[in-house]
Amino acid sequence: MGLLTEGKALTPEQMKEVGHYIREHGITQFLHTWARVKDVENDDFRFGDEIECGLFVVDDVNKTVKISLRSAELRRQLDEKEVLYAHETEGCTWHPEFGGWMIESTPSRPYSKYASDLLRVERNMILRRRRLLSLLKPNEIAPYVTCFPLLGVADFIVDPQPFAAPHSKSDFIPDYIINPHPRFAALTTNIRSRRGQKVDIQVPLFKDINTPEFANQTAQKEDGSKVPLPEGYKLEPDTNIHMDAMGFGMGMCCLQVTFQARDVDESRYMYDQLAVLAPIMLAMTAATPIFKGRLADIDVRWTVIAQSVDDRTPAERGILNPEETAAAADPRLAGQGIKPIPKSRYDSISTYIYHCKGDSACQRTFEVYNDIPCPIDPAVKARLRAAGVDENLAHHVAHLFCRDPISAFEGMIELNDTEVTDHFESIQSTNWQTCRWKPPPPRHSPDEPHIGWRTEFRSMEVSLTDFENAAFSVFVVLITRVLLAFDLSFYIPLSKVDENMKRAHMRDAAHTQKFHFRQHIAPPAEDASNLPAAPTASVSTATSPVKAPETKNNATMSNTEREMAAAIAGINTPCGPCSAKGPNLKAEDANEEMTMTEIFTGKGDYFPGLLPLVYAYLDFINCDAITYKRVKEYLQFIEKRARGELLTPATWMRRFVTSHHAYQQDSVISPEIAHDLMVACKEIGEGTRPCPELLGTVVIDKVRREDAYGQLLAGRLSGFEKSELLKSLASRANQRPDHVARGMYRASSIDETNY
Repeated sequence: MGLLTEGKALTPEQMKEVGHYIREHGITQFLHTWARVKDVENDDFRFGDEIECGLFVVDDVNKTVKISLRSAELRRQLDEKEVLYAHETEGCTWHPEFGGWMIESTPSRPYSKYASDLLRVERNMILRRRRLLSLLKPNEIAPYVTCFPLLGVADFIVDPQPFAAPHSKSDFIPDYIINPHPRFAALTTNIRSRRGQKVDIQVPLFKDINTPEFANQTAQKEDGSKVPLPEGYKLEPDTNIHMDAMGFGMGMCCLQVTFQARDVDESRYMYDQLAVLAPIMLAMTAATPIFKGRLADIDVRWTVIAQSVDDRTPAERGILNPEETAAAADPRLAGQGIKPIPKSRYDSISTYIYHCKGDSACQRTFEVYNDIPCPIDPAVKARLRAAGVDENLAHHVAHLFCRDPISAFEGMIELNDTEVTDHFESIQSTNWQTCRWKPPPPRHSPDEPHIGWRTEFRSMEVSLTDFENAAFSVFVVLITRVLLAFDLSFYIPLSKVDENMKRAHMRDAAHTQKFHFRQHIAPPAEDASNLPAAPTASVSTATSPVKAPETKNNATMSNTEREMAAAIAGINTPCGPCSAKGPNLKAEDANEEMTMTEIFTGKGDYFPGLLPLVYAYLDFINCDAITYKRVKEYLQFIEKRARGELLTPATWMRRFVTSHHAYQQDSVISPEIAHDLMVACKEIGEGTRPCPELLGTVVIDKVRREDAYGQLLAGRLSGFEKSELLKSLASRANQRPDHVARGMYRASSIDETNY
C-alpha cells in the first residue's frame, strides 16, 4: 500500500509545518526523474497483479466469524519460506496492508511479454493461495472477499483488547486493528486532523420488508412479534449505513494490475484508455453488498474507500459560506486549505494525460474530453512547464500536488533530491485514483533491476476464485495490447466516466445499467480515400504491418469491418482527437449508452465489442493452442457475466443472505449468516464447493495446502514409508474396477482427506 518508511511519524501540526517543503521538493524529485528517464524507450512489456485478502477465525459450533490480527506474523513466516524456495521458477511476494488482518500478495517476478505467460497468472495466484493456506491454523480461513461483513459490529475481533481509538476517534472499530507499521496510524490521524472531524462515510441501506430504519415500517415477524437486532447491532440514524473511520474503507480488498510500457508516451496512453474502462470493470467484478453488518443498496466498495480517506477541509468541500471560508485560510496548507476540491483523494481521475500522437502541444484532449473541474497548483504547473514538461502531463502532476502530504517521518525530510523520490511518492501514492501513472523509481546500483514507465489499473474488486481473478487480469492485459496494436481510442468526456462510476455502484449494475461508451473506437484517418467512408464510421491507424482482409472488397464491408480493415491496414494518421477538421468532431467523438452485453460483444455495425477485438488480436499474434484454450475459457466466462448468464459475486452474496434460513428480511447480517457466507466463499475459492451461478461450467480445482511448496520425487524410503506405500497400493488394488488400467484410478479418486 504505497510508500512504506520506517521511523517515527510526524504529528498533524508537524505535517503542516513541512507540507510546503515536501511539495516543493517532491516536484524537484519528479523533475530529476523526468530528466533522467523521459527518453527511455523500447522497454519490454511486463505486467503483474496484486491480490489482497483477509484472515478470519471461524467457530463452527457457535457459528461466528471474526478477524484475526495475525497478518504481520504470517507475513514474516511466508517471507522466510520464500527465501528457502527462491530458486524455484515461480514465487510470491507478501506485502502489508492497512488492516492487521489483511495481507497482499504479488508474483515474485513480473509476467513477460510472451503469450504463454498469460497462463502464469492463474498458476501464480493458486500458488499464493496454497502458500497462505499452508500456514493458517485449523480454524483460520482466508477467503478472497472485499469486505469483512461484520467489521464494526459487536464482538468481531479475535482476542479483543480494551476499546480505544485515539487515531480515528471511531465509535465502532478500535485502532489496534490497524497494521502496526507507523504509516497507517499516521495516515488515519492526519486525514482526520486535516479534515477537521472524523470521516463521515454513508451508503444507502437496502430496503427490505422488515428493515426498521425506513419510515412506516416495523421490524416484525409474520406472527406480529418484533424482530430484535442481534446483540451489538445498532439502528442507523436514518436510511444510510454510517461508518466513521479509515479502516472501513482501507480495510477492504481488491485486485490490481500494473503494466510496464515501452516508453513514457505509451504509459500515458494506457492510463487514459484504462481510466475509461475502470467503471466498466468495477461493475463487472462487483463483490461488496455488505457493510457493517447490513445489506447495502450498492454493490461495490469504491465510494466507501473514497469517503474513508477524504481529508478535505470544510472549505475545500464547499460547505462554508464566504466569510467562514476566508477565516479558515491556513497558509501552511496547499491552497491555504480553502481552494475548492470536488473529489476525495481516492476517486476517479480528473484529467487525461496523453497528448496527441506526434504533437505534444495539442489541446484537443482538454477541449473535448477534460470537461470536469480539475483543481491544480498553478505554481507547480508553471514550474513544470518551464522545465519542459508538456501541458497535459504538467496539468496532471499539478493536480496531484493541489493536495497536502499526509504522512512523513522524522529524519526523512531533508533528502538528496537527485537520488530519491520519497517526497514525490508521498503525494503520488496517496492520490488513490482508478488509474495511477508511475514513473520509474531511481536505481541505486547497477545490480538493481530496471523498472520502466508503468500504469496501474486499480478499480477491480477481488473475486472469490483464482480463475475469476486471472480471467479479469488477463482480459485487461489483452485490452492494452488491442489498444496499441489497432491504435484504438476509448476517449469519452470525463463527465461521462464519472457518471459511469456512479452507475457502477448500483445493485447488479452489470445487468441493470447502461454505460456511456465511445461509438467509434478507431480514430479517423487523415487520408482514407482507399476505403469508402461510412456516414458515422471512423478508421484507424495500426502499429503492426497486418494486411487488410482480402475476402471482401471495401464496398461490401459493414462499418465495423471497414473500421477493422482500416485498423490493420497501416494507415498513418495522427491520434483520433486531432486527425479530422473542425472544432467539434461530433461524429468521431460520439458516445452513447450501451449495455454491458453491447460493450463486450458489439453493437450494430459500428461498434465491434471488446471481446471480438481480443479474439482478433489473439488470431493476429497466432497465439499458441494451449494458451488460447485457457484464455478462451476466460473470455467465454466474461461474456456470460456480461450477458447476465452468470451472477456477479455481489449478487450471489446478496442472494445467499436473503435466502438464508436465519435472515429476517431486515437487512441484517447476523453472526450466523456471516459465518456461513464466509465459509461458503472460502469453499468456492478453494474448489470444494461448486457454484454454477457464479462460474457456469467452470470447475475450480481443489487448492491443497500440501502443494504449497511442491512434492518431492522421493527415492529411497524408510521402512515405515515403504510399509505405508504398500498399504496404499493394496488399498487401491482393492478399490480399482477390473476394467480400469493401472494408474488411471487416481485421476478420479484423489484422496479427499487432504483438502
